Amino acid sequence: MHCIVLDEAGYCMDSQLKKGILDVCVLYAVSKGESYGYKIISDLEGVIEISESTLYPILKRLEAGGYLTTRTAEYSGRLRRYYKITNIGLKKLLSGRSDFQEINVIYKKIFGGRI
Repeated sequence: MHCIVLDEAGYCMDSQLKKGILDVCVLYAVSKGESYGYKIISDLEGVIEISESTLYPILKRLEAGGYLTTRTAEYSGRLRRYYKITNIGLKKLLSGRSDFQEINVIYKKIFGGRI
């Protein structure tokens, strides 16, 4: 198992599981309306920690998969890339929500709702 350490206590999450969770979180943030990198990070604050170096490859992968579309516009003299969720992206988001619900049921059965 490839492990990504989440905190100093040594809690970790499988990298493939975290990848799926991050994809769903980013799609969720963009589903609220057209958005850009810094705003997505801000919108996910308190939900999941994500850095720019993690976010932009996710956005690129989601765009390549047809889950997001982009447009570029000038903002304060600089070009900014805006992301918008597609219908396929909305379906992936709903599928991710279903997966989270299933994981929650499994978690409750195994741990009784406690860690």
